[in-house]
Amino acid sequence: MTTKEQIIQALDQLPEPKLTDVLTFIHSLEATDTPPAVRPEVWQAYLDSEREREEVYRRLANS
Repeated sequence: MTTKEQIIQALDQLPEPKLTDVLTFIHSLEATDTPPAVRPEVWQAYLDSEREREEVYRRLANS
């Protein structure tokens, strides 16, 4: 069983009030992926740009 499947199974057993706590915790984990000084929409634009230009960055790194 994958970790995701185990998490879903554990979530199915939690009472509704605890699910709110879990969701809050998940959001806090997501927030740690974004540098604190950068607004989320700016960070997302950077990530989108990086994905769109992945080939260019790879070629630059290999040159």
